[in-house]
Amino acid sequence: MDELTIAMPKGRIFEEAYELLVGAGYDLPKELDDSRKLIVEAPNEKFRFILAKPMDVPTYVEHGVADIGIAGKDVLLEHDRDVHELLDLGISACYIATAGLPDTEMDEVTPRIATKYPAVASHYYRSKGEQVEIIELNGSIELAPLIGLSDRIVDIVSTGRTLKDNGLVEYEKIADITSRLIANPVSYRLKQQRITELVDKLREQVGR
Repeated sequence: MDELTIAMPKGRIFEEAYELLVGAGYDLPKELDDSRKLIVEAPNEKFRFILAKPMDVPTYVEHGVADIGIAGKDVLLEHDRDVHELLDLGISACYIATAGLPDTEMDEVTPRIATKYPAVASHYYRSKGEQVEIIELNGSIELAPLIGLSDRIVDIVSTGRTLKDNGLVEYEKIADITSRLIANPVSYRLKQQRITELVDKLREQVGR
């Protein structure tokens, strides 16, 4: 049986994906859930897990250091990686939206958009025929409209609580986001039987 190397992000996605794998009948070590290690073995299933930052998972899969991975659709939209998207796992559901201060118009000359998703934001506003200036930030995106750095932000929305707590309102929904199972194209050919078996078991769990 071929060993599968699986890249997974820590946090909410990891916890929900772990439950899916266990529910699908895979025998995973309990310490996997709270391990501080970056590489964890599950010898009973011949799985090797790489625990990575969410943005890095598709990179590891694209370059073949991981055969498969679990990544948010937001990451896949932002970074055009050469990977196969095999299954929508339906976990960690949220969406990308535009937001800003209530009852405000965007600058008529060059609206400024703050985001950690510059590619997604650029594509969205281009599709609307709007020319904007993208300001890339890595954290506290909600701060940008409050200090006059941007007219709008483009960010992930889960419950909307963070926007509300900072006095912001949602304007436009851009895309629904869930986590996806992805595969390296070469690994998918060489280990197709194992990967297909995994996909089939997970599909039964998520009902897709």
